[in-house]
Amino acid sequence: MTSPTADPNPTVRPYHPDRDTEALWAGKRVFELGLGEAGDTEKEAAYAEKLTEGYRERWLAWVRRCATDDPGCVLVAVPEREVADGPPLAGYAFLLPERLAFVWDAAVLNELWVAPRNRGTGLADELFEGVLSHAREQTLPLDRLLLDVDTENERARAFYERHGFTGWGELVARDL
Repeated sequence: MTSPTADPNPTVRPYHPDRDTEALWAGKRVFELGLGEAGDTEKEAAYAEKLTEGYRERWLAWVRRCATDDPGCVLVAVPEREVADGPPLAGYAFLLPERLAFVWDAAVLNELWVAPRNRGTGLADELFEGVLSHAREQTLPLDRLLLDVDTENERARAFYERHGFTGWGELVARDL
């Protein structure tokens, strides 16, 4: 039986590369396409074009290495029952492994995504608390958790502000 609505009790647990790969990739695709849709047509095209089979294979191999190196750094929210309307996961969160802490001298929340059907249910809070707990177990140069969030993503910005995030510098980028 499938459900067109949010699963009331998805289970949040560590990612298992041998059984969660396809579900995680489905969520990652929706996450990336959503980032692109939040911008102009150039940004939307860039995000859509990068989601090639080669990118998929490299990203999933990287996630496997991260999860193997630091179990618990990737969490998935698994619905109790199959869903018909969208990706099979209710959400996921990806904290970079401790060995990468020196990139920013802190813990880094790389991605936190919740399926549209599960937004507003408290699942994002549960995923966030899971990665925050894991980050507190890491040995870090600074006891700080950071992330980058699109300035135009007001929902995400409000979520992170509610969880105590404040501005800390500004990320800038340029083409290679």
